Amino acid sequence: MLRTELIRPLPELLGEHARRAPRKVAFRDARRSVTYAELESRTRRLAGHLAERRLHPGDRAAILLGNRVEMVETYLALVRAGAVGVPLNPRVTEAELAYLLDDSGARLVVTDPAHAAPLARVLAGRPEVAVVVTGDPGESAVFPGAASFEALAGTEPPVPPRDDLGLDDPAWMLYTSGTTGRPKGVVSTQRNCLWSVAACYVPVPGLSAEDRVLWPLPLFHSLSHIACVLGVTAVGATARILDGFSAREVLDALREDDATFLAGVPTMYHHLVRAAREEGFRAPHLRMCLVGGAVTTAALRRSFEEAFGAPLLDAYGSTETCGSITINWPTGARVEGSCGLPVPGLGVRLVDPETGTDVGAGAEGEVWVRGPSVMTGYHNQPEATAEAFRDGWYRTGDLARRDAAGYFTITGRIKELIIRGGENIHPGEVEEVLRGRRGVADVAVAGRPHEVLGEVPVAFVVPGPEGLDPEALFAACRERLAYFKVPEELYEIDAVPRTASGKVARRLLLERPARLRATGGGRHESLLRVDWIPLPSLPSRPAPGRVASFPGLAALEASAASGEPLPDVAVISWDADVRDLAGRLEAWAADERFAGVRLAVVTRGAVAVDGAAAADAGRAPV
Repeated sequence: MLRTELIRPLPELLGEHARRAPRKVAFRDARRSVTYAELESRTRRLAGHLAERRLHPGDRAAILLGNRVEMVETYLALVRAGAVGVPLNPRVTEAELAYLLDDSGARLVVTDPAHAAPLARVLAGRPEVAVVVTGDPGESAVFPGAASFEALAGTEPPVPPRDDLGLDDPAWMLYTSGTTGRPKGVVSTQRNCLWSVAACYVPVPGLSAEDRVLWPLPLFHSLSHIACVLGVTAVGATARILDGFSAREVLDALREDDATFLAGVPTMYHHLVRAAREEGFRAPHLRMCLVGGAVTTAALRRSFEEAFGAPLLDAYGSTETCGSITINWPTGARVEGSCGLPVPGLGVRLVDPETGTDVGAGAEGEVWVRGPSVMTGYHNQPEATAEAFRDGWYRTGDLARRDAAGYFTITGRIKELIIRGGENIHPGEVEEVLRGRRGVADVAVAGRPHEVLGEVPVAFVVPGPEGLDPEALFAACRERLAYFKVPEELYEIDAVPRTASGKVARRLLLERPARLRATGGGRHESLLRVDWIPLPSLPSRPAPGRVASFPGLAALEASAASGEPLPDVAVISWDADVRDLAGRLEAWAADERFAGVRLAVVTRGAVAVDGAAAADAGRAPV
């Protein structure tokens, strides 16, 4: 089962494929492709030039790129230079980027022209950090003093690549959210990552040199790093990289390439099923689909397999374990909601987090893992590393149950990460931004279930004496957080529920009364949702005095003209065009006779329940 021949230094694997199939395309994107011979020579030149520019063994080099061939070339070139590659989310804000560069101690950043301006602002006070810019040689001029990626990859260096990085030397540092809310650098070696390739991502789905892989997931993610960059390179397959996973792009790529292997998050597979149903699309060559980010539902799995005839493989893993901990196999039993069986060769336990003893079948416990794929530790955080391990076992912080047959089902997270469409969000990151804003006395963030994205962040705010300004809070989040971390909704609550030790009881946030104040995405369905106990959206007021009903504004105006006493609240009904109502209301508001009267307008047929078109604007859905 374990493909031990794949656990070798990457330069060896790459050189072997370059000799056996020099003209075979290794990776391609929308702009260019690279064969195995070109991948070997370009990464060799890049590594030599970087060594000549005094990038020393063990130095960190950040990769700030989207999904493109140069991202893969940089991953491999840094290994050949003996450096530690640090892939970053290209959508980070400048504040987040500054933290990541400082925390990693990166001496080099490889980026593209699109990120040159924000990177220049971040590096204004960091002159020791060198920059390499992708694109045509002339495009490096967008960043003064930067080197051209193409010039380095296309010319022979004065010194050869080091190609001496040991299997157990630090090779990569991928950032993951931690319990403190600040991302932590997870350090891994070639052995860690290639063992995961050899034990899981090659033998379980049967990845081979014959596969044509379609990969729309972000390449800075751990799953992409292991299964796509390293898995494809290790076996000598061909991968097409997409920058984003719109259903249209994925369908077009499946059609053009006759892809055999696809990866995605449940969100993407939902969109693919919908698009396939609308167009009757089929993918006869597609044989295997890998799911990351969350476990799929039985309904999605059935609908996808009916539409495409290929199985969806759910897996559960973490950045710290360099890939999967458990995985569902293409054949055999499928347990609803389960993330499968442990990867062969990994030790996996379910442990009572309070006592440290193993729990029995059906009982909930924390997932502990031990094996060759587990990280070496957190960068420059010895205390966090020591806390994450106990007697050689990595404590994931995830809660799960195991049935009698050994299948695992994830039930929760001690660490309370929110996973939105495959992106990790720590509540503390969002809370830190909101807590310091005017009008916020206390705040807590929790994940709300979402049928497509899995979870979305929702903020619960206790207002201060100044009152809340929801728009200002959303503006602060958009300025300081990546877009996927911005809360979907903002609720007002009386108090944040906490445990006896003062920790936020996040599970209770979703059960307590809360007043919806604003939505980040402007989705009207959020305003109508009743799955939580609602509070009044307006502050309580004294009961009104006399209330009277009128068949329309004309009747109310006639009552005023006759000298009759006007009510405190006038309720009128309106069946005509709402545009006419707007004009009449302006005149009514300007009439001093009605200054002390509150008006309530009752409409009929204002909500369409059957989807039929309304006859006029007055009966249109709101």
